[in-house]
Amino acid sequence: MIQKPKGTKDILPSEIYRWQYIENKIKTVMENAGMKEIRVPVFENTELFSRGVGETTDVVQKEMYTFEDKGGRSITLRPEGTAGVVRSYIENGMASLATPLKLWYEMAMYRYENVQKGRLREFRQIGTEVIGTQSYLADVEVIDLGVQIFKALGIPNIKLNINSIGCPECRAKYQEALRDFIRPNLEKYCDTCKTRFDKNPMRILDCKEKKCKEMNQNAPTILDYLCDECKEHFENVQKLLKELGINYEIDSTIVRGLDYYTKTVFEFISEDDGLTVLGGGRYDGLVKEVGGQDTPAVGFAMGMERLLELFDKYNPDVAQERKMDLYVANIGDESNLYATKLVKELREEGIFVEKDICQRGIKAQFKYADKQGAKFVITIGDDEVRSGKAMIKNMETGEESEILLNCENIKEKLGQ
Repeated sequence: MIQKPKGTKDILPSEIYRWQYIENKIKTVMENAGMKEIRVPVFENTELFSRGVGETTDVVQKEMYTFEDKGGRSITLRPEGTAGVVRSYIENGMASLATPLKLWYEMAMYRYENVQKGRLREFRQIGTEVIGTQSYLADVEVIDLGVQIFKALGIPNIKLNINSIGCPECRAKYQEALRDFIRPNLEKYCDTCKTRFDKNPMRILDCKEKKCKEMNQNAPTILDYLCDECKEHFENVQKLLKELGINYEIDSTIVRGLDYYTKTVFEFISEDDGLTVLGGGRYDGLVKEVGGQDTPAVGFAMGMERLLELFDKYNPDVAQERKMDLYVANIGDESNLYATKLVKELREEGIFVEKDICQRGIKAQFKYADKQGAKFVITIGDDEVRSGKAMIKNMETGEESEILLNCENIKEKLGQ
């Protein structure tokens, strides 16, 4: 038997309704904030991610699904959404649209990484990008979208951590201080950290190796090296968060796993297990890095799998699978044609209704209706066709009554 690849998951009909519930709630939050949905290709030219995400990141160095197509071009399955959205922004001339441009997406991503709780190699990600404003107001609006999403989904015990990683100018000074701190113990760091020392020592702070994390404990903090502009930006973010009643903690160790971030970075952490549920920040240099004009932007992304685990924990009975309103059972050829036409009319009226399409007997039809959780069953035979009346049964109470076979009467009986 051929099985699915490691790190992938089948989302079955018995559970898809929970995904759809979450997606619809988030869509409402996004649309209420003026976000427009965007969909970009599942694969891109590899250069987009090596330049945009950063050559020193784990994503580019270890996790991308990269291959040559039949034309000899290097192609990569998207490991994250922001780079592709920015490429689309540039290529489709969206800089001419009203500013800021507010975009959101829900797409599959692909990373070759260790499979663990809430983390797969093919995973769904929801994200947002606000392009064209350098104001701290945009940072706070994006953070507040995250707050609203957790509120809309009824997920408590989420902590917001924020940090600033500065701009290229003040970050350069910090990186030199960081190299001075790391240099005496450089040989003790893992091989990956050693390769990052010259190019981007801040990536060393993001290392997951135990020995590296221990040596990083007393590293200097970026907050001590912020230039006046970055410091003011970060202070304004904090002030507005306080004014809005959004609780936060400053975590100077947050650098995020992608190189394009500047200034504000943030993470929403589940206090139940300490895992990051949503993360993001400002990326003022990315548009220019991948070929566009110098354009500021800010956004976030969250993994659906981890979000779903938390949603299920606190809302086990909130998302309900839609149950069949009505099953139309029939006996005989004439009644079968009549039932088929009736079902078509009822569906056009928005009724969830089915009838037999397997040419089964009446007993088997009732058995199917019961298994599918039908609320009501109408039984139609030749006599019912001629009279335009039939018996309708409430499957929960067992009560039966006569009903006229037209849409209005049936809808009224179903309470619609």
